[in-house]
Amino acid sequence: MAFRELSFPSFNQNDTIQAWIYTPIRKPRGIVQLVHGFGEHSRRYLHMILKLNEAGFVVAADDHVGHGKTARESGNWSDWGDKGHLTMAEDEHTLRKIVQEAYPGLPYFMYGHSMGSMIARQYAAVYGDGVDGVILCGTSGVFPRAEEIVPALEALVAEGKGELVDPSYLVNLMGWMTERYENPVTPNDWISGDPDVVADHASDPFNNFTAPPNLRSLYYFVLMMQTIVGKQWAEKVPTAIPFYNIAGDQDPVGQYGEGVYAVSNWLAETGHKVKTKLYSGYRHEIHNDRDIRDEVEDGMIDFLNSVMEKVNK
Repeated sequence: MAFRELSFPSFNQNDTIQAWIYTPIRKPRGIVQLVHGFGEHSRRYLHMILKLNEAGFVVAADDHVGHGKTARESGNWSDWGDKGHLTMAEDEHTLRKIVQEAYPGLPYFMYGHSMGSMIARQYAAVYGDGVDGVILCGTSGVFPRAEEIVPALEALVAEGKGELVDPSYLVNLMGWMTERYENPVTPNDWISGDPDVVADHASDPFNNFTAPPNLRSLYYFVLMMQTIVGKQWAEKVPTAIPFYNIAGDQDPVGQYGEGVYAVSNWLAETGHKVKTKLYSGYRHEIHNDRDIRDEVEDGMIDFLNSVMEKVNK
């Protein structure tokens, strides 16, 4: 595996996005753009990136504004800017143009996990033309409490308080997520049933659950969630894009499977081809759980290959 590190200006006109393009040692067959989740960074996916490289795929990934190396370089962990809820999708579009210019003519796919799956869904509705397939991992249907928190955040932003950091709003949005688990040890036990994965997440200096987004950024986050629900969202996504929708059935982000199937049903009801797979007994980060990560990645590669066969005919 070889890689190139690069940077480019964010859509928010303030930050500089840090990104990487990982290339296989053999002639590449396609491109997978990897979109990471909330409070983490893209190099937590190196196991997956290596598997995708070995299968012949170029992998492009960045760290979002307020996340990972992008935030580490700028010192800005809390402010996603003031350019709206499409900021991260627009940054992904910039990266897409860079990687497709470097590797023209290859089939192009997007993989998004958690918040990254929300960005991928938003992206497909705005920039879906030319996308050959989308993999959603740990996605959400109608996210609990998102709708009820919007008016309060909207009012605070309108009052000029958007740059304030108030952790209580993030706790209100996400603090319920271990309620179904017996004897949770940490507030982040929803990430995985493997305590080593949870501990690794907590100790990673490029992760960030200790400095929450400011009120305006959190407002953008919940607005993003509201743009990707229902058939009204799915109708904006080109029907030519096939989807592979995967999650653990004990993942609160996906409402324990119910939200995952809701997304698949919205797509199916609007004429999209979608395959859904739930991993029984597993929580949010199925791609990092050592018991099943190879199985998860092999399923992704099978999906990519099946699409490639049709694209190359």
